[in-house]
Amino acid sequence: MPAKKRAAQDYVHHHQDGSLWAKGQLREGKPTGYWEWFRKDGTKLRSGYFERGAQTGAWTTYDRKGAVYKVTDLTAKSAPKKRSRSATKASKKA
Repeated sequence: MPAKKRAAQDYVHHHQDGSLWAKGQLREGKPTGYWEWFRKDGTKLRSGYFERGAQTGAWTTYDRKGAVYKVTDLTAKSAPKKRSRSATKASKKA
């Protein structure tokens, strides 16, 4: 029988001054789902998704006014295919 999947728990972390620093969810101690980070002044700094503890998909960074500064795609790329030695030698000769 497969192991039961534990429910995600809400997680909140604060700066030393008590302002909100980050919020999201943890499953088995690893970040999961949507997360947000904030500056001490309360403006959003960054947001994105975790899957099994790893960042995935589009991550957004915001400027101090809250406008999107940049979006970074952290979608997992497939591993490069290994080439045989004979294929590598053939491509060098060409």
